[in-house]
Amino acid sequence: MIIVMGVLGFAILLFVFEWVRVDVVGIIMMVLLPLLGLVSPKEAISGLSSNAVVSIIAVIIIGAGLDKTGCMNVLARFILRFAGKAESRIMALIAGTVALISSFMQNIGAAALFMPAAIRISRQVNIPVSRILMPMGFCAIIGGTITLVGASPTILLNDLIEQANQLGIAPEPIETLGLFTQTPIGIALVTSAILYFIVFGRFILPKTSGESENRLIPDMIADTYREITGIYEIEVPETYKGESTLGELDLRPRYKIAVVAIYDAQKKSKNFAPVSSEKFKAGDVIAVVGNETAVKNFVNDLGLKLKDDLDVFSEDLSPNNAGILEGIVTPRSELVGKTLSEVNFRKTYQVNPVAVCSDGTCTLENIAEIKLKPGDAILLFGRWEYFHRLKGQQTFTFTTEVKGEIMRTEKAKTAVFWLLVALGLVMFWNPVVTKLGHPELKISLSICLLTGALGMILTKVMSVDEAYESVDWMTVFLLGGLIPLGLAFQKTGTAEYIATTIMNALGTVPPIVFLAVVGIMTSFFTLVVSNVGATVLLVPLAISMAVKAGADPRMAALVVALSASNTFVLPTHQVNALIMRPGGYRTVDYAKAGAGMTILFLVVMLTMLYLFY
Repeated sequence: MIIVMGVLGFAILLFVFEWVRVDVVGIIMMVLLPLLGLVSPKEAISGLSSNAVVSIIAVIIIGAGLDKTGCMNVLARFILRFAGKAESRIMALIAGTVALISSFMQNIGAAALFMPAAIRISRQVNIPVSRILMPMGFCAIIGGTITLVGASPTILLNDLIEQANQLGIAPEPIETLGLFTQTPIGIALVTSAILYFIVFGRFILPKTSGESENRLIPDMIADTYREITGIYEIEVPETYKGESTLGELDLRPRYKIAVVAIYDAQKKSKNFAPVSSEKFKAGDVIAVVGNETAVKNFVNDLGLKLKDDLDVFSEDLSPNNAGILEGIVTPRSELVGKTLSEVNFRKTYQVNPVAVCSDGTCTLENIAEIKLKPGDAILLFGRWEYFHRLKGQQTFTFTTEVKGEIMRTEKAKTAVFWLLVALGLVMFWNPVVTKLGHPELKISLSICLLTGALGMILTKVMSVDEAYESVDWMTVFLLGGLIPLGLAFQKTGTAEYIATTIMNALGTVPPIVFLAVVGIMTSFFTLVVSNVGATVLLVPLAISMAVKAGADPRMAALVVALSASNTFVLPTHQVNALIMRPGGYRTVDYAKAGAGMTILFLVVMLTMLYLFY
């Protein structure tokens, strides 16, 4: 027991001081535990093949498949259309939608997906972005508590309960949880979080605009192209009578701006690489890239209307879907010795040249007639999907990373189909989880979810390489090492000893008080150790404590898994770290809003357990 406690203390030190990455901590545990004779070599690597770890891998792949087909973007647009301009309504709709998605998708993925849209909406309706992102982030974390497959801690739960049953910790076998066993608690937690921010948001949330992650010009090349300050949307009024083409308007020599998109109001079509022979007419909307002062001069001279923000092109040209890159002409490029006009650049590549740098001089004027040579730089604006296609050719070398990805929207229905297949198998062929299936047709949770993940690969929703890349292998190896550490706690009697010590210190307390102690202990532990680490280590301990206290060990295990998501006071959770800079938050802001959320989480969870469980 002393050796096991020493290994635990060593692991906590590694987590807290970050001497090595968390996945390396898991590998250290896999090596150290059998060397010390605490578990067998087979048990030391058993975590990598556990039902929980394989289930987490499958859930991540399914979520990535839904993302790559644009399913999540469609849902986002549909929900946000009803947000209106009321701050509380916008916040509630965004936070509630993200929580719903987090119930079957990794919370970091759900938050990352909605963050650009949330930032854009906050700017359009003039609401500080800090009022939106923190409620969204907190609800993304809480959303994982709605279903058994919504977060890593709850996916782990049944495996840890079955492990405890095999070791005979409880007098009677502990019943495993169903897919929706915790759903009422999760819904109550999400609802209370939204109400918390609606009522107290004005007092606990800062009023900052945040630091934009979506600058038009990447920092690396910003000094070179100082004249370009942004992308602007312009409405052509009904009174406009001009009939000149883009080329005839001399936009570059006169204003140093580039038209990068035209919306044809009559045809209701959008052109994201308009050529110089095209025209815009009354009722159309155009998007231009250039200097704000020059854009205003252009608008005033032609009698057009400059919009406050992107509207018609808000989704198409958002930083999530489009942006600027600098391409360096390679020696083998087909552009060498030719001008942009000779190769019909926009029509050929579907991206817009904005500026050309040649022989140390950068210009926005008459770039179509510059004869290009290796090493020349072209500043390009376009949709990420076309940049990804260019990346595979020898035309350019890009100086910054190509963001976004090619969406396979034609596979959206296929992706949803495989999600439903996986959930259907979980509900009707996994009686361990849902109690709905036939007892003779048991299929483990991991196989049910892997069926959906494999279906997406076989039907080309995503490639197998993309599936591998989507998985957070750091979490996989962390779990692979912590599961045998939890097993060592049980086999050596350490968990039982700690449970006895804590219960003797507590004395005789009602079950709900005992569960409160478990919840507080887990909430504290998950601030210094990852939520999966806290779950793996504390579920066996909580079960042992429940047996000593005469409480329901199943509920004690559930409290640990749910409380592992109660991590709001510090920006240590991945989601909190993600929104920190865009929201302009400081650590004190998390402490201010997170302290009340932590207490509310515990109160609502315990109340639901007391009343309904």
